[in-house]
Formats: sequence, structure tokens, C-alpha cells
Amino acid sequence: MKLGYFLSSEEHGPRELVQNARLAQEHGFEALWISDHFHPWNDEQGESPFVWGTIGALSEAVTLPITTAVTCPIARIHPAIIAQAAATAAVQTEGRFVLGVGSGEALNEHVLGDRWPSAGVRLEMLEEAIGLIRTLHQGDEVTHHGKHYTVENARIYTVPERPVPIYVSAFGPKAVRLAARCGDGYVSVGPTGDLVKQYRAEGGRGPAQSGLKVCYGQSEEDAVATAHRLWPNDALPGELAQVLPSPKHFEQASELVTPEMIAKAIPCGPDPEKYASKIREFAEAGFDEVYVQQIGPQQQEFFEFWAKEVKPLIDV
Repeated sequence: MKLGYFLSSEEHGPRELVQNARLAQEHGFEALWISDHFHPWNDEQGESPFVWGTIGALSEAVTLPITTAVTCPIARIHPAIIAQAAATAAVQTEGRFVLGVGSGEALNEHVLGDRWPSAGVRLEMLEEAIGLIRTLHQGDEVTHHGKHYTVENARIYTVPERPVPIYVSAFGPKAVRLAARCGDGYVSVGPTGDLVKQYRAEGGRGPAQSGLKVCYGQSEEDAVATAHRLWPNDALPGELAQVLPSPKHFEQASELVTPEMIAKAIPCGPDPEKYASKIREFAEAGFDEVYVQQIGPQQQEFFEFWAKEVKPLIDV
């Protein structure tokens, strides 16, 4: 299984993200995820740089493959513009770029005042957007009058030698079905083995990626406190992450999340076996790649801990 590092655009500014990517490469991580947000989940996280500018910098700083985890091409940014951005990123990275896409969250996508559609409509929009992006990546002039999007006389001139792979994020059966039908790979969060099985059963043949948050610290208590301060939203249930419209709303909902809930959901502290056993869960669930995000400011310390103590315990 490929082990990658998850660059958190919600916690770090663009220069920090580039530095963290360098550290990830130096300490043996094989690939990168990077989140694409307009807002952080809460004000405590405190950052949200424009992902496409950061990807340009990453292309010069590291040689690792990069996947957006994930970009929403249905509302805030038109799919034709995402198609151009992704094509440029693929050229900059010499083909080491994957466009991860999903149906998004109101937190990021309603900021221009657009109505936030229902989940079914968002999936319909996503499927049309993926088709349009693929067509534009062929480099020909495109005119498209679809149900949700219009493009007239559009041509992307800077295109990579090979088509940009498009991986589709999915957290429910309908979305997994779309990922299998339209995607070159599948993106999830957590060791969701049932969804991987469905993806394969529905005909999905591409890599299955997933993400994992951790919080290394010299004491478990301090690490749990850091994770609870920065990422209480990670323990929120159901569809809240898709429908709450602002960081303030996430902060209000996160008042229900206790440190004990975070300690159960996120490996925290100095015990390397906690991290290694969680990675094994992803392997057992059928994932081909897992991306690890260190919560908090102790990035250098985490990378040294991972390389010296965690990685030797992982045999997947």
C-alpha cells in the first residue's frame, strides 16, 4: 500500500504547506494529498490558501505525485476553469497530478450566493462536470450546452501529454456508483471497507485512496487536546459536513464533541503502534493508498517520529 502525506490547507499557509511537503518527501512519504477549501472548518484552524497557487509551488519543491482531496467543480468554480487549472497542474508536475473531485460542502461552495442543491442534484452536476473536464482536456474547441453548464468556443491550449486522471470522492452508495462509473479512482476518508467493496463490485478498477488524521505529541493527553482544539469537526456525524454553511456553524456543532470522542476517532500521542494498527485497518479494508495528516504545529517532530518509529511497524 502506498503511504502519502495529507497537506492541510485549513491549518497551514502556502509556504508552510510547501515546507511540509518537502519534509514528507525527505521522510519517505510516497505521495501528497492537498485539500481545496475556501474556508477552514473553524476559525481555530485559521488558514485557507488558494490550492492552485500552492500546487504550482509544490511542483517546483518536490517530485511526489499530488492529488487534490478534493476539488468541487460544480459551483464556486466552473468546471471549465477547473479543467484549465488541472491541465496546467499536470504540466507543471510532469504528469504527477491527479484531480480528485467531489460534490462539495456548503461551507465552501455557497460563498457566491448560489443555492446549495440537494445531494442528488449535486451528484448529477458532478457527473456532467467530469464529462466536460474530460472533453476539454482533449485540447479541441468545445461548445457544450448541458443541463447545468454552458461552454462556448472554449479550448484549453496547455494540456498534458496524457489525460489528467480524475478520482471521485464518495461517502454513500449513490456516490460510489458514480465513482465506479465515471472515475479513474476512488477517494474516501477512514477505513470504509464496505464502500471499497461496492466500488469494486460496481466495476471500479482504479486505485482506492483514503485519508487519516493523527496527532503526534509527547503525551497522549496533550495530543488529544490539540486535536480537539483544531479538529473537533472530525467527529461530527452524518451529513453536517455537507450542509453547514460557515465556520461558526461548525464551531457551534462541535461543542457537542468531547475530547474522549476525538481520542477514539484519531490516533494521538507517542505510541507508534496506535498509528501502525490504524494503517493496517486501511489495508484490510482494501485501500491502495492512505494519506496521513498530522494535526497541529509539530510537523518536524511528527515526520521524525513516523520515519523512525511508525514506518518500521507497518508491513502492508
